Amino acid sequence: MAVFDDKQEQLEHFETRMGIPCGRLAVTMDLVTDAMALVGQHGVYCQSQRWPGKPVMDIQMVMKNLTDAKELIQSVMEELRTKAVPPAASPGEPR
Repeated sequence: MAVFDDKQEQLEHFETRMGIPCGRLAVTMDLVTDAMALVGQHGVYCQSQRWPGKPVMDIQMVMKNLTDAKELIQSVMEELRTKAVPPAASPGEPR
């Protein structure tokens, strides 16, 4: 499990702040964001012959999958966050 060694400092920071599941997802989100930046840079140099100004199709597909993965990670983080915070008591309800 090399990722736990490579990202130990980041993991400890986010796991302490957000709990283990959300902390690990936050680090995962950072990794996906970094991958998106790298793929985006590559897309600047690998332009489509068919559609000038757009990256080649495989880069477009990788970016779409990374964007979708990021959206799913965000939804899981939000779900975990809502489950971790107990609903506020309504006015007049005993606490």
